[in-house]
Amino acid sequence: MTQPTHLPVSQSGDVRATRPTATPEFGRAPKAGLQRHVATSALAGTPAPGEGFALTLAERACHELVVPAGVDHHDVVVGVGLVAAKRASLAGRGPTIYDVRAVLEYFGLDASTANFSSFGGLGHSYAAQRLFVDAVSAADLFPNA
Repeated sequence: MTQPTHLPVSQSGDVRATRPTATPEFGRAPKAGLQRHVATSALAGTPAPGEGFALTLAERACHELVVPAGVDHHDVVVGVGLVAAKRASLAGRGPTIYDVRAVLEYFGLDASTANFSSFGGLGHSYAAQRLFVDAVSAADLFPNA
């Protein structure tokens, strides 16, 4: 509740004006997706802005998939999302639903005879995720380019 205007306010009780402070840039690591030259070491990946959104798009697109008993649905979503993020980063932009659809088509998940065996265990192993994503080449993701 605010102080009534007719009562005196001590100097220590007076609300002082605030000053906005600048964001400190010294010592902060630059965002990898916004850099022009990104390190290309082994298992470094291909960062892009907004890669996490690819997982949201993959979850929406994979909602209707019927996954066999041996494979977890989460593993399929993670695999599709990661490869869609790679496709978007190779194009130099954030992920879109078209990246997810291209990945579903590449793996044949849009057909009734889909093979889910390569997605097993992806949801909880970073090493498996890196090997899975690195196995897909840029030529496979952009066949018409």
